[in-house]
Amino acid sequence: MDPALLREREAFKKRALATPAVEKRKPKSDDFSSRKQAKKARPSGFSSISSINKPKHGKSGSFDYKTAPGTSQYKFSVLAKIINYMKTRHQNGYTHPLSLDDILDETKQLTVTTGTRNWLGTEALPNNPKIQCLPDGRFVFKPKYNMKDKKALLRLLDKHDQNGLGGILLEDVQEGLPKSEKAIKALGDRVLTITRPIDKKKVLFYNDKDCQLTVDEEIQKLWRSVAVDSMDEKKIEEYLNRQGISYVQDTGKKIAPMQKRKKVGNRKRKFKTLNDHMGNVLVDYTSQGASELGGIKTG
Repeated sequence: MDPALLREREAFKKRALATPAVEKRKPKSDDFSSRKQAKKARPSGFSSISSINKPKHGKSGSFDYKTAPGTSQYKFSVLAKIINYMKTRHQNGYTHPLSLDDILDETKQLTVTTGTRNWLGTEALPNNPKIQCLPDGRFVFKPKYNMKDKKALLRLLDKHDQNGLGGILLEDVQEGLPKSEKAIKALGDRVLTITRPIDKKKVLFYNDKDCQLTVDEEIQKLWRSVAVDSMDEKKIEEYLNRQGISYVQDTGKKIAPMQKRKKVGNRKRKFKTLNDHMGNVLVDYTSQGASELGGIKTG
């Protein structure tokens, strides 16, 4: 063989060894399937630990923000459950205060996060209008009207009637009076229950028997025979005018008080004096100046 070719061959081998080469290997189908099977078959302990930190998902695989710990929706759901529980136990006669741990225990929410627990104890419960925070850190339900028995309810209704405040909603009584249905039933005819036509809510009124008057049946028939359903405000005003009866119109506008004008004193008006530099040249033609001028002419 030609020695020149041998030298070129050796030089080519050296260059090939000096240049690094990267080889891309395609994964075999068997290796890929085995790795996929190994990923599926994980130990039971590992899956249980990882499921604690993962948020809950619905059936379709979407993120369920209502039950995921740490979200605002989850916090307020915990708070709503506590408020409803405190209201129910108050209505059942259990009015003694509870600590936050006792509340979470009785509502079966001991698994809440530390952040949610701190939020409940320092912000949510103390600032809630339906919860009262005691100095010792315990909590108790705070109704709109706090009543202990039927006598307290009767006194409250009497006070509202005397002050012209009307009645009290049945739902407010049920909220503040333990075993309210039994108490209302025991009061009998001393309490009147009327359904409000606007929203169909029941209202309790004090039945003052001292104000009960017997009205003749003929007067009652005359009163009921007058229909005012089709009468509006304008027609009522026209009728009163025809009968010579004066009435007061409530426009709902507040009349602003008239502002008093400040008295302006007799101020002396100041005029600008012009041509001050011509004082020695100008002639005074007033009465005194005219006489002086005439004396000059006669002279």
